[in-house]
Amino acid sequence: MQETREIIALFHLIDDPDQDVFDSVSNRIVSYGRGIIPNLEDLWENTISNDTQERIELLIHKLHYNDLTEDFNHWKSGSYKDLLTASLLLAKFQYPDLITTPILQEIEKLRRNIWLELNSYLTPLEQVHVVSSILYNYYGLKGTEVAYQQPEEFLINKLIETKRGNSITNGILYLLLAELLDIPVKAINIPRQFVLAYIKPYYDENPEKLSPMQRIEFFIDPTSGQVFSHKDVENYFKRISVPPVASYFKPLSHNRIMQTALEEFSKCFDDERNAYKQKELMDLSRLLNEE
Repeated sequence: MQETREIIALFHLIDDPDQDVFDSVSNRIVSYGRGIIPNLEDLWENTISNDTQERIELLIHKLHYNDLTEDFNHWKSGSYKDLLTASLLLAKFQYPDLITTPILQEIEKLRRNIWLELNSYLTPLEQVHVVSSILYNYYGLKGTEVAYQQPEEFLINKLIETKRGNSITNGILYLLLAELLDIPVKAINIPRQFVLAYIKPYYDENPEKLSPMQRIEFFIDPTSGQVFSHKDVENYFKRISVPPVASYFKPLSHNRIMQTALEEFSKCFDDERNAYKQKELMDLSRLLNEE
């Protein structure tokens, strides 16, 4: 963006010690939109003060965040809310200049490898075994428990890069591959876990004839691809002393899956310095509330 007199004047005031002045300057700079980012980056490179550099970084982050909010709004209002697009948006919170092509290519490669092994004669268990075998054995995907000290494990770009993610990120990858391959795997709302379930094919045809629990063929742990039976899940509910009510077994919408990812990711930023990131992520989660 061409630097006007106003922009030059605003840049001179970025290091003003008066917080009210900085807030006013900040709002005006942000109002220019993302086109001003290269100017801010150039200013950052020619600034010696660490405090001023931090202020410039915060301004750049705000500009990226405004764009991200708009992108999440578009995703929410779209007719098809695909998990891949939303996962890439989440990754852009930390990596705003993320190049998505290599990620899309890798996911397409995975989809194709799984598709080559599938056929219409496979049982549900055999279908899931193919997906899990390609993902965890051939591809080498590793799963970890959710750890808020490891924010990278919440991001799909880092999952593809390192082949390591937590149950939420692995679960989202599993879900989007299942969708691309027309395999009826959904996320469900089991407490304290991110669990997937294979929904019986006639779930949509006769939904009133079966309870949410009865519509599930079996369960899948996205950290390892391991399959669990109904008995295993019943034992889990006994262990945590929670009654297994029907709502825990209903498939989650894509909105709700992304809200879970945003809310859990926000917990990585609970220190004072990053508190603004936690607030921003929770604001994005609220933005996705279903009406």
